[in-house]
Amino acid sequence: MERIALFIDGANVYAAAKRLGWNFDHRKILDYFAAQGALHNAFYYTAVPVPMDDKQKRFTDALTYMGYTVRTRPLREATDESGATYRRASLDIEIVTDLLSTSDRFDTAVLLTGDGDFERPVEVLRARGKRVVVASIAEMTSYELRNAADQYVDFKDIREHVERPGYRLPSEQRGADPRPFYASAALSDSDDR
Repeated sequence: MERIALFIDGANVYAAAKRLGWNFDHRKILDYFAAQGALHNAFYYTAVPVPMDDKQKRFTDALTYMGYTVRTRPLREATDESGATYRRASLDIEIVTDLLSTSDRFDTAVLLTGDGDFERPVEVLRARGKRVVVASIAEMTSYELRNAADQYVDFKDIREHVERPGYRLPSEQRGADPRPFYASAALSDSDDR
């Protein structure tokens, strides 16, 4: 049976979810890719605020409970040339380290990202006889990464298997009316509402 390892670039997957307008169920992601062989390990990489807020703590704890090995880096503030401040953290090194250091334990690496920085590590894995699957959305996947992989999976094509239906992204909830509007009676054509 094929041994599979899953590597999820959390920031990239979150950005894809925002573009798609629907969110992912991380348990379903595990189940979907595990069904294709024996799941060796599943890594999830995410930046966290310092100090970590309760919401982020619950999220990382839930991922751990599901079976993910969670790798975190603190968000750091930086200022660009125009003086604008932004927060960022890069987990690329952690992803590459895990991809290469665990390669003797899997036959197929499933990499959920579209980041072109992973082109060379993917080539190295393939040179070692490993199969590499990249999953993301076309508009966020570099041509080089897609070309380097053995297989490309578009999230849109597997939506029914990985979506968390009815769940809104946290960014969509800010400023929104917390109570949805429901009409208690059918509206007629003459109704002004």
